[in-house]
Amino acid sequence: MGHGGNVIEELTADHREVEELFAQIEALPGADERRRELADRLTMELVRHSVAEEQYLYPTVRRYVDGGDDLADQEITEHGEVERMLKELEDCRPGDGRFDTLILRLKNAVAGHVSDEENRVFPMLADVCSADALRELGDKVRAAKQHAPTRPHPSAPDTPPANKLLAPGAGLVDRLRDMLTGRGKQG
Repeated sequence: MGHGGNVIEELTADHREVEELFAQIEALPGADERRRELADRLTMELVRHSVAEEQYLYPTVRRYVDGGDDLADQEITEHGEVERMLKELEDCRPGDGRFDTLILRLKNAVAGHVSDEENRVFPMLADVCSADALRELGDKVRAAKQHAPTRPHPSAPDTPPANKLLAPGAGLVDRLRDMLTGRGKQG
């Protein structure tokens, strides 16, 4: 989280980080408790990434890309599906068949979403935005990730202005809970 560069570089770096977390989860034996810790980190990264995209990337896509409303709606729908799976994953333990099933479903859903963004959305955005605008958007996305929730909130608003108003408060509560429980700590 917080890699630097323009919005495309920032979000692409997030994608690689998430792919690496999936690989680490899959590399461990089924009941290994470290898989839960990695799943928590995966959840935190995916939620922060999604919130930042919903606050800044998709409004920009709506405004500047031809067919941007439909494109943004599709991407936000995919985020909602991933967030519901992440919420379900919270209650699963490694070794539980549901855990492995959800990790596989998440990996497939995220891989499809990443491919669509990197092969379609990002090139379209690069065609219509200046280098300065893309850098500024990268700064906004990084700032949003710092204050974003770290836990799935499937019923929370996913479009401005409500998401920009409510996400920082949910993020504060989530980070407090994470601190108190030790969730997301690398150890």
